[in-house]
Amino acid sequence: MIELLAPSGNLERLKIALLYGADAVYIGGYEYSLRANAINFSRDELKEATLFAHQHGKKVYVTVNIVFHNKDLEGLKEYLEELASIQVDAVIVSDIAVIETIRENHIPLEIHLSTQASTLNYEAALFYKKLGVTRIVLAREASREDIKDIKDKTGLDLECFIQGAMCTSFSGKCVLSNVATNRDSNRGGCAQICRWTFQINDEDEIFSMTPKDLNMSIYLKDMMDIGVNSFKVEGRMRSVYYIATVIYEYRHLMDKIKSNTLEKRDILYSNDIINRCANRESTPQFYDKMPTHQEQYYLGREEISNQDFLGIVLDQQDGKILLEERNYFQVGDVVEFFGPEMEAFTYQIHKIYDENGKEIGIKYNQTEVRIGEEKQVSNTEEIEQITENDSKDDDARLGIMRVNKEGINPDFDKDIKEYYLVVDENVKKLDITAVPTNSEAQMTITGNENLKDGLNKIKINVTSKDKSTTNE
Repeated sequence: MIELLAPSGNLERLKIALLYGADAVYIGGYEYSLRANAINFSRDELKEATLFAHQHGKKVYVTVNIVFHNKDLEGLKEYLEELASIQVDAVIVSDIAVIETIRENHIPLEIHLSTQASTLNYEAALFYKKLGVTRIVLAREASREDIKDIKDKTGLDLECFIQGAMCTSFSGKCVLSNVATNRDSNRGGCAQICRWTFQINDEDEIFSMTPKDLNMSIYLKDMMDIGVNSFKVEGRMRSVYYIATVIYEYRHLMDKIKSNTLEKRDILYSNDIINRCANRESTPQFYDKMPTHQEQYYLGREEISNQDFLGIVLDQQDGKILLEERNYFQVGDVVEFFGPEMEAFTYQIHKIYDENGKEIGIKYNQTEVRIGEEKQVSNTEEIEQITENDSKDDDARLGIMRVNKEGINPDFDKDIKEYYLVVDENVKKLDITAVPTNSEAQMTITGNENLKDGLNKIKINVTSKDKSTTNE
């Protein structure tokens, strides 16, 4: 069995992942998940997710992989029994206490061992096999030889990461976040200290310990040949666009391998698309050799993207498409469309209509628009889509953070002093929270912002470090 496994931080991402080619998804509930800052799934949403996946012949795995303290055990048995009643396909666990709870209470759940257990040898894998584990999610630090040896000597299903962020420490062993921010990295609170930059002297030189992303596209066939069963993409907190793009490209490559039609140009093309989407350089990391300084960002990094996520196609009729807009675009832009079971194609925008059928020339609010008559991307650089606000005010919804200057990097740049938060014209109030950035430029806004009628941009003044930051 060969499986492409996708991350999903909410229902929208889950559906996108499955429709764009994933065979299974891994998700977290509100309890016991290592992505506490993701939106995650309520119990009703877990049911809906499982039903949707099964209707499409796909699978759902639920993470129960925090490091458990005594108080965390309260309610664990009942939660596991509920997951079994929902008929999720497996749970991903790291703590032996969870495995024992499932065994002692005869809860009908398939058990996958999380990468948090740092499994890198066959003896450890055999130990977990005796406990009832049917699949091992190997540590990201596993080499080709490690993987093949474990497969040959255990016969277990093996799941390996093929794309996404790397931990600086061994998988599941890092406590940097605990020390620096008092947020427990092994109980869902990782602050990603390894992504920070640090000043190392009075000359403003910086140091970082950030690994480059993992990318195993060139070794997919070899991984299949040595017995890897599940090919896992990291990123439950990644955007819809990232998930759709990465899953779409890996599905394409895996299908080419299965049909024995994969060519080098296929890998080069997919790598180009994936790398531009992720904004970080990527490498096979531990698979083919021990990583060197070439696989690390020691002196900071420059993130470059020349493609933006413009929107989601909702419908097509009468020569027009209905688009849920997610970013700025205008008449004359050349855009690219890609989707499930279709070849990507490019198209120049000739006309744009608003919700009322009125022709417009430019679009940057988060609303539905129609594009008619007749892909390069808009030359406005997207910083990042800000997540929807959880405010009780139904109208409160964050817009898109976007720079009014071309070519800026996704982190706040020390030389750029003004940024704009572009918001939906119907929004009346925003809750603005602190956003950590690099050490050279910081936005440290807190509090509420009431919007005046007709205002759809908030100016944010950014100052260098150690100075206060204000907004308008």
